[in-house]
Amino acid sequence: MILLNPLWIKRLLGLVLSFLLLGIASWTPFLEMSLVPDQLRLTAGSVQQLPKLPFTTVRTTNSEVVTLHEPTAVEATTAFSFQTNRAGGAALEVKLFDRLPLKTVRVDVLPDIQLVPGGQSIGVELKSAGVMVVGHHEFENAAYNQVSPGKKADIQVGDIVVKLNGTPVQSAEQFTELIQAAGEKNEPVQLELLRGKERFHVRVEPEKNRISGKYQIGLFVRDSAAGVGTLTFYHPEKKVYGALGHIITDNDTQQPVLVGGGQILLSHVSSIQRGESGTPGQKRAFFYHDKPLGNIEKNTPFGIFGRMEQIPENGYTKDPMPVAYSEQVKKGPAEILTVVDGEKVEKYKIEIVDVFPQRYPATKGMIIRVTDPELLQKTGGIVQGMSGSPIIQDGYLVGAVTHVFVNDPTSGYATFIEWMLRDAGLLDDTGTSEMSPNFFVDGQEKRFACRTVT
Repeated sequence: MILLNPLWIKRLLGLVLSFLLLGIASWTPFLEMSLVPDQLRLTAGSVQQLPKLPFTTVRTTNSEVVTLHEPTAVEATTAFSFQTNRAGGAALEVKLFDRLPLKTVRVDVLPDIQLVPGGQSIGVELKSAGVMVVGHHEFENAAYNQVSPGKKADIQVGDIVVKLNGTPVQSAEQFTELIQAAGEKNEPVQLELLRGKERFHVRVEPEKNRISGKYQIGLFVRDSAAGVGTLTFYHPEKKVYGALGHIITDNDTQQPVLVGGGQILLSHVSSIQRGESGTPGQKRAFFYHDKPLGNIEKNTPFGIFGRMEQIPENGYTKDPMPVAYSEQVKKGPAEILTVVDGEKVEKYKIEIVDVFPQRYPATKGMIIRVTDPELLQKTGGIVQGMSGSPIIQDGYLVGAVTHVFVNDPTSGYATFIEWMLRDAGLLDDTGTSEMSPNFFVDGQEKRFACRTVT
């Protein structure tokens, strides 16, 4: 009778187990299952498959959102097939012998949104909620001293004055009139200010300008912003639009303009200043003030949004097209819709050079390059006024132009249409409520100087 050393038995069992695990790990079905993501985002109505392991079962946690198909004879041993029914969330639980959990795949079903692509040149007239402080100035008071009461009270450039003595401030003219009235009564003014997310009050004593005879507090203020941009999309059922693809900021302070109203107007491109290395070009255009298109309700990092009863007649198409979500966008050929002459929307060829994976909203999702000879000849590439131009790839609306590279006007950044849909109220922002830092590859942000192209 041969007695085996217990140490040898342990080593033998370990060797057998190692070979067994190695065999399982190299088994084709196992490799296929390991490549299945932990999370899938799909549109409603799509059909997908997961690879199948022998002796495994799949169950859905929400059959109203995801339905499992009866496998065909061909699929029975190779794949699990399922269909997404409506927007919502579900999980697919893969188990061995219907007991041992192998994998759980979270499935987020997004609505199949159909939008009419834009491309029309628009004039933007945005009214600020309150007045924005854009500078300080000193004046000579009755005592011949140079003073700036507002600066002395630590009112800063970029602050927004929303109320004066409890009265909502709606324009720079009204602000000046209220200051004058308080000064004539020899009364201080109580200003309610917004600085970022902080709201606070400041007491200021107006003083009389010895030269002009007017009462002042030494602040330069602005109540509006205007410019040229491009309409990105229109939702024909909900009557909402999105445009620009980036936030509108004040020229002097570079602070976002807080929306207090405004409108978008049809505009006519009269000429183009071609872009060159170091000098971004621009569209020169005038607005049709008698042809308002819609109002402005939001000014966000992904553009301006509001109501619009109908899309302008001069669009490239009136037919809605499906949207592609961020993970569906790929490198390769695409087109943009934009206006470079008059009011005619035309399609031009571009290349999506790079796609940056994003789990959360970030403004720079793609690098694009203009490849269309006609557009390059007319504009030199991407010019100011082109921001918001819709990007179409394989029949899907995928994003919008946002920035131009200062040293290479043929190229620039674009944002995914998905983030614009969320800010337009067309897509639930569940799971993406917090802004994340921009995603850059190999220091992309440092390598390219860029400028928004409103």
